[in-house]
Amino acid sequence: MPTVIIEGYKFRFYSTDIREPPHYHVLRDNKVAKIWLASFIVERNIGYRDAELNKIVRLTRENHDLLLEVWNDYFRR
Repeated sequence: MPTVIIEGYKFRFYSTDIREPPHYHVLRDNKVAKIWLASFIVERNIGYRDAELNKIVRLTRENHDLLLEVWNDYFRR
């Protein structure tokens, strides 16, 4: 499963995610959030407090091009 590590957060997606729009599961310390790359909307959050979730969304925005490139390379889009 492709993983990009940014400031200690694991941005990951799975091969079964191919049928969904580009997104990442962001993991750290038994917490996970799912964030859509097109809108930066948090689809799911398990365990992150608001301040940390805001940081994750910011990191997603700042690294959008890299994250989308990894997604597209993997799924050959």
